Amino acid sequence: MKGYANNILYINLRTGKTKTEPLGEEMARKFLGGAGFGIKMITDYQRPNTDAFDPENPIVYSCGTFCGMMVSGSASKWGVAAKSPQSQGLGESYSTGFFGSELRRAGYDIVVVTGKAERPSYLYLEDDSVQILDASHLWGKNNWDTEDIIKSDLGDPGVRVASIGPAGEKLVRFSAIINDRLRAAGRTGMGAVMGSKNLKAVAVRGFNDVEVADVDGFKEMALEIYEKTKGPETEKYRNLGTAANVLTLNKQAAMPTRNWQDAVFEKADKISGEASNEMYVEKIQACDSCGMRCEHVAVVREGPFKGAIGRVEYEPSYAFGSCTGVDRPDAIVRAVQLCDLYGTDALSTGVVVAFAMEAYEKGIITKEDTGGIELEFGNAEGMCDMVEKIALREDIGDLLAEGVERAAAKLGKGSEKFAMHIKGVEMTGYDVRGLKTCALGYAVSRRGADHQRHGAYGPDLGGQVDRFKAEKGRGQLVIDGEDLYSVMDSLIICKFSRRIWDYESYAKMYTLATGIPMTAEEMRRCGERISNLGKIYNLREGIGREKDTLPIRCMTDPIKSGVAKGSLVTQEELDLLLDDYYETRGWSKEGIPSDAKLKELGLESYAGYLEDLKNTDSKKKSGKKKTTKKTKRD
Repeated sequence: MKGYANNILYINLRTGKTKTEPLGEEMARKFLGGAGFGIKMITDYQRPNTDAFDPENPIVYSCGTFCGMMVSGSASKWGVAAKSPQSQGLGESYSTGFFGSELRRAGYDIVVVTGKAERPSYLYLEDDSVQILDASHLWGKNNWDTEDIIKSDLGDPGVRVASIGPAGEKLVRFSAIINDRLRAAGRTGMGAVMGSKNLKAVAVRGFNDVEVADVDGFKEMALEIYEKTKGPETEKYRNLGTAANVLTLNKQAAMPTRNWQDAVFEKADKISGEASNEMYVEKIQACDSCGMRCEHVAVVREGPFKGAIGRVEYEPSYAFGSCTGVDRPDAIVRAVQLCDLYGTDALSTGVVVAFAMEAYEKGIITKEDTGGIELEFGNAEGMCDMVEKIALREDIGDLLAEGVERAAAKLGKGSEKFAMHIKGVEMTGYDVRGLKTCALGYAVSRRGADHQRHGAYGPDLGGQVDRFKAEKGRGQLVIDGEDLYSVMDSLIICKFSRRIWDYESYAKMYTLATGIPMTAEEMRRCGERISNLGKIYNLREGIGREKDTLPIRCMTDPIKSGVAKGSLVTQEELDLLLDDYYETRGWSKEGIPSDAKLKELGLESYAGYLEDLKNTDSKKKSGKKKTTKKTKRD
């Protein structure tokens, strides 16, 4: 089988034992890579109801299908999956840079790590050599220093490193894994899972060739894709990056402001991509083999944040800008840098700080709690100081490090009404109150609040549907996006290039690379299979319909200004959207896949996980009192 390295590596940090198994063509054909491999492996190898911080919670690193190949926007994409410390459900995150291609060249498609090392350790994989090395001298170091020291210790600047910072060591629940200094596998707390295993970093070096099945055909198509990635479909990302969305979403009253108290930021022009590009962006660079060249690196040359370096994107501009009421790009760059250094997800971190700002202004927390910080909205210095306190678990930062759901549960006093999360994962930057299709996508997202699992803002903002209306048919739109994104996250292909691909071209490239025949319909079916397996995993871990919901504020507080003024999502609207989505998926009213659907997708071996849930569902329909089976955790 070409394309793949054909190896799964298993490492037990407690025993020090390692082994490899062949990947197998069936695994490759049904689950592709990246997301598919990650979800499949944690479903199969994690004991049901294992806590995210249990040493036996496996963490799975996986290559995208085209890792190590010259496919623009895909050549070095990698993913990581484990049970999430935030949701206690499916955790998954994706990154790029150069780490993924090095992992494939080292000879691995998947690396599964279990157990907890006795002392701080890091993994070094160099072709067939697998070493668990002492990381005591790295513990407490930030990510950039960690990368530099490991390369120096190994005497090889070509080593690629994916590491955690102090936040991951201290089990901040939204800790990230950082590679190549500026790239993050940020969402769902995968860095904290590494920390719980005393695993500081994974370093890789590979010297193997990555062989493709049809060299001439592959080169021809790869060149065609490369030229397209330099064309008009991706121009926005080259010029301004995703920060181009700041003014667009603000005009559409879809840019959450001051912890979602509104959806229009009156100072958006100050934090726009245009402003950042003019004042701070000094370099635009690309990932391995990519023609898009979208990474806008900003440098602050003067002022209180002098020396700060960070990538300028839309999401951190929302999280550390409009959501916290901060209108200074230099402060946003500094906050992003702090997240890279300490190792936290910039998105969650910004939303957590915004939550704390509202709690401060409402008198729920005080200056004594914050360690002297006057944490009002718009306080740029206070925002950056709080990022550090969260990462180091100092003062109120210790509680905030648990995320807004857990912090609100502890603080009380009505704070749960402005805790902006779904399934314990903080909201990304699309105000769903005036985007009803997108609201459904967020509610059912398998990894919690997220736009990257479905892209359902597209039909709303693109005018394909009435964005303010909830109606039947939106379920199909969300499903189409979910299954497509499951394919993209498995192959793993950059979503910035989504307009130059379709199922036909995904299938053709896959066949040219691997030699495994694949049609467009089979590729689409892979996406549906992976989406359903993600749902099965979450159901098994106790995440059902009651968690497919929206933050309280999105259902009680209408948008105050702009073209979406007065918009919110009622419970009646959400129920209508969920019912339509579940029915279209072929699931029950409680969101449980039917036996027929499992068989259709080749997932019938997982039916046992759903039996108890189906019995409960049947009793609900018949009006019988619900009984709850005790679990190991109970």
